[in-house]
Amino acid sequence: MKFTGIQRANMEYVENLYEIYQNNPSELEESWQAFFAGVEFNQDLGGSLSGKELDVYHLIQAYRDYGHFQANIDPLSDANQGGDDLKLSQFNLEESDLDKSFTVGSLIGMEGATLREIINHLKRSYCGTLSVQVSDAVHGIREWFYKEFENSSKDFSKEKKQAILEQLCRTESLEKFLHSRFVGAKRFSIEGADSMIPQLEHLVEKGSELGVEEIVIGMAHRGRLNVLVNFMDRAIEETLAAFDGNSFADDDFDGDVKYHLGHSADKKSKNGTCHVSLAFNPSHLEAVNPVVCGMTRAKQRQRNDTEKRKKVIPVQIHGDAAVAGQGVVAETLQLSGLKGYTVGGSIHIVIDNQVGFTADPEQTRSSPYATDIGKSLQIPVLHVNGDDPEACVRAMDIAVRFRQEFGSDIFINLTCYRRYGHNEGDEPSFTQPVMYKTIKDHQTVKDLYNKKIVQEKAVDEKFMDNFFQEKMDNLQKVLEKVREKPPETEIPTLGGLWKGLRRSKDEDFKQTFETKTTKKNLKEVGEKLTTVPEGFNVHKKLQKLISQRKEMVEGKKPLDWGMAELLAYGTLIVEGNSVRLSGQDCVRGTFTHRHSCFYDINTAERYNPLAELREDKEFCVYNSPLSEMAVVGFEYGNSSSDPTFMTIWEAQFGDFANGAQIIIDQFLASGEQKWLRMSGLTLLLPHGYEGQGPEHSSARLERFLQLCAQKNMQVCNVTTPAQLFHVLRRQMKRPFRVPLVMMSPKSLLRHPKVVCELDELTSGNFEEVLTDNDVNIEKAERLALVSGKLYYDLLAHREEELSDKEKAKVALIRVEQLYPYPKHKIAEIFKKAKNVKSVVWAQEEPQNMGSWFYINAPLRDSMSAAGMKKAELSYVGRGFRASPATGSPSMHKKEQQQIVEDVFNTKKGSR
Repeated sequence: MKFTGIQRANMEYVENLYEIYQNNPSELEESWQAFFAGVEFNQDLGGSLSGKELDVYHLIQAYRDYGHFQANIDPLSDANQGGDDLKLSQFNLEESDLDKSFTVGSLIGMEGATLREIINHLKRSYCGTLSVQVSDAVHGIREWFYKEFENSSKDFSKEKKQAILEQLCRTESLEKFLHSRFVGAKRFSIEGADSMIPQLEHLVEKGSELGVEEIVIGMAHRGRLNVLVNFMDRAIEETLAAFDGNSFADDDFDGDVKYHLGHSADKKSKNGTCHVSLAFNPSHLEAVNPVVCGMTRAKQRQRNDTEKRKKVIPVQIHGDAAVAGQGVVAETLQLSGLKGYTVGGSIHIVIDNQVGFTADPEQTRSSPYATDIGKSLQIPVLHVNGDDPEACVRAMDIAVRFRQEFGSDIFINLTCYRRYGHNEGDEPSFTQPVMYKTIKDHQTVKDLYNKKIVQEKAVDEKFMDNFFQEKMDNLQKVLEKVREKPPETEIPTLGGLWKGLRRSKDEDFKQTFETKTTKKNLKEVGEKLTTVPEGFNVHKKLQKLISQRKEMVEGKKPLDWGMAELLAYGTLIVEGNSVRLSGQDCVRGTFTHRHSCFYDINTAERYNPLAELREDKEFCVYNSPLSEMAVVGFEYGNSSSDPTFMTIWEAQFGDFANGAQIIIDQFLASGEQKWLRMSGLTLLLPHGYEGQGPEHSSARLERFLQLCAQKNMQVCNVTTPAQLFHVLRRQMKRPFRVPLVMMSPKSLLRHPKVVCELDELTSGNFEEVLTDNDVNIEKAERLALVSGKLYYDLLAHREEELSDKEKAKVALIRVEQLYPYPKHKIAEIFKKAKNVKSVVWAQEEPQNMGSWFYINAPLRDSMSAAGMKKAELSYVGRGFRASPATGSPSMHKKEQQQIVEDVFNTKKGSR
């Protein structure tokens, strides 16, 4: 490490402080005031420090910035990463200087101390079992940590030490018991990182003192069972039964493996009760991070904690290889300071096992620490030795106080080890033979700590053995009871904001739910949307749009897509729901159709008309960062914690959902069946073939349809503004919540035929299938079933190119809801089609994409049930392709024309 550049930077910094001292010393910290008062300065204009005081200053700063490299934070090694970086010779200092006094010692509260005393103090402060990495943070935060590490007391009471030992005994006893009774069973043991349990217990204790009412935790597998049992107070009977292969009380619930499960509990401390939630999490380790932040945001809203955000704290527990390697970590960190996503800071605990599955750190990251991912956002990092429980607890104490004071993220890098392999069936010595020789002979955290506090006379020698054996005996009794009478895992009932809601039933998707609104509500919302505050200067093009929208709500002009959408949101707000919409450029809308807010052309002030409808309800609309996985995860977390908000994510183009596929697969599509976590999240995914190339044509409709089963979500591709209005409102008008995936249009946003009348919003409801009112179904020769934008291409061809006789042959049936398959609606139409000779499914997407593979079997069943024995089902569309669409506009046009002609060529079958 070279200090030449650092010296120049620090010199400028010190001289700036000295200038402040000369003009107004009270603006400086007391330590700086004392320093400048006692230090002799040269008389030149630069104000440079004289003698070796500056060299000692640089040494102090080096310990503050880089002492963590020489800290004792690795329980498996005495070596450090610092090398010779803090040697005296690096700072133009010599052994003979050690017993000289230096005024600069005032910076660490040791004015006039010798260099030897200064160094010893710095080593105690920064090179012990707890250190800090804060050199990238802003000045105020750095000073806060300097004071914390250089001046704070580190002593714990006897009672606190005994409590920590008891927590370690409970932690280790559970692991030892499971290891001996369920040999080889996966449990992802906490052993080696045992100190995390005392850390979490202290978080509740200290957090409650600082006003924390709720903690939301997301974590991967390592230590999860111990957290559930020993911190979350989940019944040990349920955990032991899970190892024996228990059953569920509800056959219509698939469940998940034991180390993915979540839980919630009220934790009591001397400072009050704190509610703690552990989020459910799949094997995509870091995917839960944004989900936890979204859950936290919702819970802060529920506790009226949206200004200071100090009542609800998110805690994210990572593995070292995962936090360094998974991109969603960086995506989530980028949300931390954004208005639409901030939660007032997360506390991150990295369980640094110093190995990721079978890979060493040098194979899994390009930086010294796994936590270096936080340096881009100047996030402080506390490095702590997992074998020192008191240092770990102190790290948590610092972390929660920092978070409450600064409202920012902080990392605790818990350097530890993994006593067994990745899971208990692995043999870690295959790949880390030297490390595991050390671990084999290494005492447990409990034994090491017991030895320490026995020497300190905090407990007697027999206390630990007796307490530990008592815990082992109790576990044995519980296991015997469980095996005698296994408990069934009860499905939890819905409470809190979910009270009054229920899980959906099959018959729900055959019913029509009331989604119409009143003219009074439409008028109220319309007036708000078309009234600009006095003195607010709107862009002239927007003024024209506002005038057109005013005519729409007055019934003088039909409603377009954008207006119907905003009326859906506004009427929901008037009727008692809040709405949250986020996505890249969603405030205006990617295709400049929404304009949910206006911007003053002179001041850039923003006006959000729908937010003015009700004081007690919100319309939150946020342009998101260029992130999909983290933002969709955040919105999923928000929607799964608060069903009173309609939560919507809009992709800039539908294919952007690819970046959030893990969240869609592991949470959105399967969360209810795995964990009974319901969500009403709506995805708006622009989709349609307009010659814009492979990516921006397709929202990968086929992927969503492949995920559909057990009524887990709805996939729609609607064709009218009224249909959009009703399907959006349906999300909030039913007594259950199910995700909605909308194939949203692009060219249809301004299509002259894609309009509706105002009275279509005050009557009617969402129709899963729209029949053809221009063709007599009973006389038609062909039924062409289509979904979305292609309908208007077909309609234009029929109206403009065909004779009246040819028009009557083909009826265009719009399937507006693809899943759940609208069997009852299709049946009504098929029963009328007495003379139909052929049924075609028409789509723009290639044959191996889109809806065909999903829908052809249900359509055949519907045809059979309707007695259409002579009719043949065939496919019309593009052939099999590896890419979703051509990049050539002319080729696209030719292909599209062929599809349209094939639909109306009743003599031609599938191709």
